[in-house]
Amino acid sequence: MEPSPLKLPSTSRRDFITKSSLAVAAGGLALELGSARFAHGAEKDDTIKIGVIGCGGRGTGAALQALSTEGSVKLVAMGDAFEDSVEKAYKNLENSKGRDGQKLSTDRLDCPKERRFSGLDAYQKVLACDVDLIVLATPPGYRPVHFEAAVKAGKHVFMEKPVAVDAPGVHRVLDAVADAKKQKLAVGVGLQRHHEKKYIETIKRLQDGEIGDIIAARAYWNGGGVWDPRVTRDQTKSAMEYQVRNWYYYNWLSGDHICEQHIHNLDVINWVKNAYPVKAEGMGGREVRVDPKYGEIYDHHAVEFEYADGSRMFSYCRHIPNCWNSVSEHVHGSKGTANVGNGEIFVKGGDSWKYRGKGDGNPYQVEHDDMQASIRAGNPINEGYNGAMSTMTSILGRMATYGGKEVKWEDALNSKIVLGPSDAISWDTEPPAPVVAVPGQTKVV
Repeated sequence: MEPSPLKLPSTSRRDFITKSSLAVAAGGLALELGSARFAHGAEKDDTIKIGVIGCGGRGTGAALQALSTEGSVKLVAMGDAFEDSVEKAYKNLENSKGRDGQKLSTDRLDCPKERRFSGLDAYQKVLACDVDLIVLATPPGYRPVHFEAAVKAGKHVFMEKPVAVDAPGVHRVLDAVADAKKQKLAVGVGLQRHHEKKYIETIKRLQDGEIGDIIAARAYWNGGGVWDPRVTRDQTKSAMEYQVRNWYYYNWLSGDHICEQHIHNLDVINWVKNAYPVKAEGMGGREVRVDPKYGEIYDHHAVEFEYADGSRMFSYCRHIPNCWNSVSEHVHGSKGTANVGNGEIFVKGGDSWKYRGKGDGNPYQVEHDDMQASIRAGNPINEGYNGAMSTMTSILGRMATYGGKEVKWEDALNSKIVLGPSDAISWDTEPPAPVVAVPGQTKVV
């Protein structure tokens, strides 16, 4: 049975990671894999075979990190909508160095041309290969259908955040998460702060009451923005290809930058609160990215989220150059404050505390280490529920800014509005026409 939709699961990732690490330490790296799915042929093979779906920069990075874990692991299949992206990613991996500073050995990169696929159906071809673990790093709009298919195929999954762009997509992910639990499949979500000791230790202290009751929080992803549109319409064969190439600027593919990036900061405050918001109100718009080439997403959002206990999270994300920037999370309690990302706690009239750990490792690598260790220990991690709920938090925020009115969590989660076309899209499918939301007029729920 799933926990209450507004509460985090009682077993935190921290608890799980600790248990998983203990399990691995107890058995050593020679542990046999806990699932019969790794028994290949007459003798057991503990190699984790990886398939990557989505071969852009993040997908390539995630693949390298998945291949840089302890134990026997190899990349055996790759897929992307575009052939040039697949081949570029493969060459980058060929020339990349693992955590030992050495180039990836051919033992870990076993992905010949016949197992490198392109096209909008490339994910199906990767899933049809003999793979154990799938890395999903396509634009977020594809995530629900790809995740569903991967779980249905009985694969462990590491998927990047956010895990959906609309409420119906979140429900599809939640259903697949439940299916994955039944099958004892691992589900990792790219909210890597949960694998960063600084965050883990700081948030434990906050949850233990070091600064009293949490009254308010501030969360920021303020920066200059991301890449400009990569191609013009004249350089593409169809409107669908044009939008997919420039996916960040279309809501049905990215969810807007409040979902695509700011989810990290919103997720941290949910973690501190051990809960999800009950409602939100906000404002936003397009101040500098007004050219039609920037699709329909806003360049700034400001949202006030409210939790069930009446506490608030003030959330700001912005993509405008030459302004004050911050990517951080701050918490205000009845007895003090905390800069969570810096690992700092300030107690009124008491001693301050700062995390002093060193050599904790790159959290983007650690999240793959932890996930694969859990698979080998026979106790697969499942981060899917929180990944879906923090995704829903960012969608709630977007609904609040686009609509310009208060939006309740239940209304947002029960929304039937689907942003994208049907699952069976082709390059000839007409994508949704970009429409910039007008607060006070746009229907969001």
